[in-house]
Amino acid sequence: MYEVKLHPNVVRFLKKCETQLKERIKSKLEQVKEDPFRYLEHYEGQDFYKLRIGDYRALVDVDQKREILFIRHLDHRKNIYKK
Repeated sequence: MYEVKLHPNVVRFLKKCETQLKERIKSKLEQVKEDPFRYLEHYEGQDFYKLRIGDYRALVDVDQKREILFIRHLDHRKNIYKK
């Protein structure tokens, strides 16, 4: 089982979110911890993965040796790829 770590900007984003969205994101992250490559897609041309959570996307670094998923960015799909 993988460990999930959040970038400080992701933590700030989650604090601003509505409760329902926050719960949906947390639920998805729990699923990803158990079998990450079932949910993660490789992001073209980059060394990280993307995770779809409805209309939101998370950009994720994966450390397979230490079994850590580091959530770098989390935002609405219209904004995430501009960063």
